[in-house]
Amino acid sequence: MSNEKKELCLSGTGVTKVFGFGERKTVAVDHVDFSFYSGELISIVGESGSGKTTLVKMLLGLISVTEGDIFFMGQKRDIRSHRKKKEYWKGIQAIFQDPFSSYNIFKKIDAVLLDCIHMRGGRGLSKEKKIEMMTEACRFVNLKYEEMTNKYPFELSGGQMQRLMIARIFLLKPKILLADEPTSMIDACSRATILDMLMELRKETGMMIIFITHDIGLAYYVSDSVYIMERGKIVEFGSANEVILNPKAEYTKRLLTDVPKIHEPWEFSKRKRPMTQEERFSSPQPINIEV
Repeated sequence: MSNEKKELCLSGTGVTKVFGFGERKTVAVDHVDFSFYSGELISIVGESGSGKTTLVKMLLGLISVTEGDIFFMGQKRDIRSHRKKKEYWKGIQAIFQDPFSSYNIFKKIDAVLLDCIHMRGGRGLSKEKKIEMMTEACRFVNLKYEEMTNKYPFELSGGQMQRLMIARIFLLKPKILLADEPTSMIDACSRATILDMLMELRKETGMMIIFITHDIGLAYYVSDSVYIMERGKIVEFGSANEVILNPKAEYTKRLLTDVPKIHEPWEFSKRKRPMTQEERFSSPQPINIEV
């Protein structure tokens, strides 16, 4: 389906974020333009420090925009009051990289899920109906509500906490989900499960998902469109096939060169310096992309 036949959900023109002043000024996001359409799965790819997470926080309204405009459902976004921001959050939600810092440690799981029901206008529902909805949400992510009730989030594993985040999204049913490295801090088995659940959620609700990732292999396999960020700028964007199989930007080509291929020997001689231990552990999983 062409973009002309889809609904424009989220867009921006000249979106910029500057931290600091004078010589200490840092331009984290630099005059970025984007157009995201309903039902799409989009990946924003870049190395650490490229501006991906700062862009996500601006899209969510967690930090202010220094310059430029963001549009939500065709209208210029207005989140100047707390009431308007809460209304905006009904349509856009996020899953973050670190599940352990995504919860209020003083709130039990029941309260976390009830907040979602209340945000969607279900405050007046009966207790039985709310429990039914929470049970269904937990079942969707392979959790048992009766084992979750009366617990605190920190009593769960990292994988369970991420699944609970998806249960929240199941209840909220936003138009847009921002997934900021949602699988990078959990084990490989849980990672595949989380991705499957997000794909199923997208299929059921038709929500648009924006993946924020350094993993260009993941971006290729799951995305309709890919945006490449370097030093706060979008240096290339298009369909996954266009960007990954026929890259034009030198930065995109370098990202692809750094991805190990299963079918060919790894070449380390091109690197200017050896990989640090941190880089080895944070490097993408080996994939097989013919470039």
